[in-house]
Amino acid sequence: MRSSSRTVWVASALLIVSLCAPTPGMASDVAQPRLDPFERCLQTLRTSRRGRKISVPTWALVRGVRPDTAVLSHLDAQPEFTLPIWDYVAVMADDERVRDGLERLTQHRAIFDAVATRYDVDAETVAAVWGIESNFGRGQGTFSVLRSLATLSCAGRRQTYFRGELLAALRIVQAGHIPADRFLGSWAGAFGQTQFMPGVFWWRAVDFDGDGRRDLMDNAGDALASTANYLHQAGWRRGVPWGFEVQLPGGDSVPFETLGEGRRIRRSLAEWSRRGVTRIDGTPLVSATADSLLQAGLFLPAGLAGPRFLVTSNFSAVFSYNAAESYTLAIVQLADRLRGGGAFVRAWPTDDLGLSRAERREVQTLLIARGHDIGPVDALLTPRTRSAVQAEQRRIGQPATGRPGQKLLAALRAP
Repeated sequence: MRSSSRTVWVASALLIVSLCAPTPGMASDVAQPRLDPFERCLQTLRTSRRGRKISVPTWALVRGVRPDTAVLSHLDAQPEFTLPIWDYVAVMADDERVRDGLERLTQHRAIFDAVATRYDVDAETVAAVWGIESNFGRGQGTFSVLRSLATLSCAGRRQTYFRGELLAALRIVQAGHIPADRFLGSWAGAFGQTQFMPGVFWWRAVDFDGDGRRDLMDNAGDALASTANYLHQAGWRRGVPWGFEVQLPGGDSVPFETLGEGRRIRRSLAEWSRRGVTRIDGTPLVSATADSLLQAGLFLPAGLAGPRFLVTSNFSAVFSYNAAESYTLAIVQLADRLRGGGAFVRAWPTDDLGLSRAERREVQTLLIARGHDIGPVDALLTPRTRSAVQAEQRRIGQPATGRPGQKLLAALRAP
């Protein structure tokens, strides 16, 4: 994840400006002489109509908490929005995650079957969300959820949204679902094995095993059932494909009219067929498993030069989980591979494809062998890893982007 010095400077500036600004609803600095701006912000939230529904002992959990400026640097640096889509899909739906997913499907077969029966969402799609959100529970986040949300409630953009999330998080602790000292998650406050925001927790999380707690952190059944319930409530229809990779008529020699088309502009498969669109292997769109009346929209994640798809409402259901097209495409691609499918057929429009996690680790190992101090070999594109990548790119005459791709890997493998 890119974290440039400019981003950090801007994040720090946002925090300072926000914390030093007068807090609406407070009489004056004289009225609260002992509170700094951050404390005044939280005090305003505590005394609000919704804040008064949280008990005094629960509010005490954030007494003395100081803002975490690190979370602000992530606001505009989320990988699903900053990485090229071929990089994102390469690392999120790699062979390693497929192997792990197949193991989890076998290990938790009884849970997956019960969840699929109750919520009408197939096991592979739920497993794909689990794998991409937390690497099957291994990486749930290390940020204090309460501290992160307190920071975002009083600094940066979207403060109104994050204030609601902080109150929802406090209610989770107050109700006994998650202990405060173990309430860890992402920089934005998402937590658990399938990374729910606290607000979503209250209207989508379920107590699958009936023990009285909705434990998304340590209980795989609760986490997987909650994800299936979310997708079901978002409109997932079992038995309907998320979409298809397709061929457009005329190949690349005849332009296909895409004006006014998009993944939200859905037309029947019969209509797409009349326009000459086929599946990627050349077979008709309409089949025994795809009704002619099924509605789908044209999705071109990398423009006409890249893979082309027709996507259904099920694609939109996954998109609602995390509103990023690259994320959604990685989820459905991983789910397809867990069913035995392969990679997309049409190539991405780049001559330097992205790396899998195994390949990222190989790059890091080769960088260390060349004397770069990058820290642990963990497949993460930390600032130190990116700096070392830039140094090697300059050495071998490649553009010093800090992005490791197949070209850099090949160069580092050379004697």
